[in-house]
Amino acid sequence: MSDTTTAAARRGRGWIDHWNPEDEEFWETTGRRVARRNLILSVFTEHLGFAIWVLWSVVVLSLPAAGLPMSVSESFWLVSAPNLVGAAIRIPYTFAVPRFGGRVWTTISAALLLVPSSLLAFVVPSGWLAAQDHDTRFWVLLACAAVAGVGGGNFSSSMANISFFYPERRKGFALGLNAAGGNLGVAVVQLLVPLVVVAGVPVAASGTRVHLAYAGLVWMPFIVIAGIGAWLFMDSLAEAKADPRSYAAALRHGQTWVVSLLYVGTFGSFIGFSFALPLVIRTTFPEFLAQHPFIRDYLAGLGFVGALVGSVARPLGGRLSDRYGGARVTLAVFAGMVVATVAAAGGVMRHDFGLFFCSYLVVFACSGVGNGSTYRMIPVIFGELGRREAARRGLDAALTAPDYKRRAAAVIGIAGAIGAFGGFLIQQVFRLASTDAASAMKGVTGAAAARVAQEHAGWSLPALWIFVGAYVLLAGLTWWTYLRRGPSRAPSFAYARV
Repeated sequence: MSDTTTAAARRGRGWIDHWNPEDEEFWETTGRRVARRNLILSVFTEHLGFAIWVLWSVVVLSLPAAGLPMSVSESFWLVSAPNLVGAAIRIPYTFAVPRFGGRVWTTISAALLLVPSSLLAFVVPSGWLAAQDHDTRFWVLLACAAVAGVGGGNFSSSMANISFFYPERRKGFALGLNAAGGNLGVAVVQLLVPLVVVAGVPVAASGTRVHLAYAGLVWMPFIVIAGIGAWLFMDSLAEAKADPRSYAAALRHGQTWVVSLLYVGTFGSFIGFSFALPLVIRTTFPEFLAQHPFIRDYLAGLGFVGALVGSVARPLGGRLSDRYGGARVTLAVFAGMVVATVAAAGGVMRHDFGLFFCSYLVVFACSGVGNGSTYRMIPVIFGELGRREAARRGLDAALTAPDYKRRAAAVIGIAGAIGAFGGFLIQQVFRLASTDAASAMKGVTGAAAARVAQEHAGWSLPALWIFVGAYVLLAGLTWWTYLRRGPSRAPSFAYARV
């Protein structure tokens, strides 16, 4: 390899001056090693971000045992607040990578996770909060939960950053692996935290049955390791220094909004159900949890299994999309979610926990595959748009490719933010559907609460039917935009293998 090529990957204060992963020689000799190192550190940090983001989905289940009982509606607000904040900050987080560089911003975003974990460790279980009236407790808890939303921003900055490191032919799997590693944080927190908060309970000085402080403390050493690792071993790409015009151009393009809507259905479902499912299970199947106290107290009602399935399925979506095309995979995903959600509704109507739970595992699996397939569509769509722009203007396609790669990175951030808002909508649909059940359960405790919950076990059915209708519409949008063909007229992407 020439001295010029060797110097192409040099670093100055963490910056790589030249990066050309499409060059096979560059990729094999230099690019693969550097990209893999950045991917590993990115996955670790994003994993922690997701863990902090969804932490309150488990914390709300332990609030009554900690002497901080909340109503069903208030509990849904506590799990919705971090989702909403996380969705809102995804756009500025994506802008942060071009502004500060992937290395610096990953370090900063990791350090910010110490704030919500510290609030949970020191404010929530404090004697000061316990001494407040109920309304004050709720608003303090809501503020602490909302701050956990900073973990939701890590996804967009991480995905936008990693998208520049990999060549087009490997991007689907790399982005899928990066996202899956982050998504696994949901399953880990829902499995680990219920066990952590009961550690040492017999010697609890407060007289409560859980140690909520441990739910925050357990993450702090890992957050410090992630921040130091990002600072010492990650890189920033000069090519990734996009200007705001890329985002403005992406926002003006209709394809940005189509893909974002599809991501509402895939990632919005994954994160929305990840937040809400433990609470939905507790309020829909109280008699099942009463019969299985280990599942209730130590496994958060098995809610972590769905997040685990969805996380593991995400790289498969990228792989299948590389082979069959993202649009075909996404269409199949929405069809599967329609069938599985109908089956889940059947489980509620029959009051069959097994049918409901297994159906939701299918929903999670489909959402995970759809997360990978939808994100894989983004670079393909904008790569095709770049080639068409070059053909229209009579230019070499290589001249338009960098601009459209920046637009694709911008869409990753935009779609990630809008998709996360979908999760907030799912939780709010559940909250509104639970109004009657929540009113009936207000002030009721013990066996009476379980009896009332069983009488209102079908409260979630209106929400489930709304989700079914949404998946049908999104399946139609996928087919109409990317797969529809006709003898006289073809849509813009019918033959582009999106």
